[in-house]
Amino acid sequence: MYPSGNGYIEGTELDGFLKEFVSSANATDISPESLTDEMLVELKSCFMEAYDDNQDGKIDIRELAQLLPMEENFLLLFRFDNPLESSVEFMKIWREYDSDNSGYIEADELKNFLRDLLKEAKKINDVSEDKLIEYTDTMLRVFDANKDGRLQLSEMAKLLPVKENFLCRQVFKGAAKLTKEDIEKVFSLYDRDNNGSIENEELRGFLKDLLELVKKDYDAQDLIEFEETILRGVGYDKDGKISRKELTMILLALAKLPPDDDQ
Repeated sequence: MYPSGNGYIEGTELDGFLKEFVSSANATDISPESLTDEMLVELKSCFMEAYDDNQDGKIDIRELAQLLPMEENFLLLFRFDNPLESSVEFMKIWREYDSDNSGYIEADELKNFLRDLLKEAKKINDVSEDKLIEYTDTMLRVFDANKDGRLQLSEMAKLLPVKENFLCRQVFKGAAKLTKEDIEKVFSLYDRDNNGSIENEELRGFLKDLLELVKKDYDAQDLIEFEETILRGVGYDKDGKISRKELTMILLALAKLPPDDDQ
């Protein structure tokens, strides 16, 4: 079970996590299926008393990390303490580690990612293969929500958070009129190489942020289909790039403002 988009688990997510925790804690006399509602209520009460440090009725990422061995704890918290600058950076990392272009980060690819993360964060170059497999299994247990043994886009996005999805700001939700400055700020956020257009991983990062506004769980195929839908709606010229004009049309549609409104 992984933390929700807000960085914590609660409600049915917490129930699911506790059932899985029982299963993984080597409790041979109790299986998740045999856990009654009464037992779950009692378990949740004890669990929250022990780990819900801020007593908000939720388990956030830092509280969850307390359950993990020290090295896994470190791996989990490192990226939350050092979030990516933008989804453009996320998509570059995704492309690098999805080495077979399957649209998923499979166990071996995740293992390679964790190996490089340890090198980056702790300058460790000699992690044993057994330890890496152990770390990989732990991260899959935490973030692989649908339990298919691999990470889809939305699951990897929980492991690799960005500082902010700028498109979540209220100005893009119709509460206020978009200005030229707003649009220019978004354009510069995604046009990382300053070449005057949004393309390649810049485009994928923008579309990922856009998709997250309407869909919680998504994979690479969802992103492809979303890209086709969005770009068809703005008369995309199929050159693999988004211009300022095309970005303006998308943002106006997002904010539900008529395109002839004064910018």
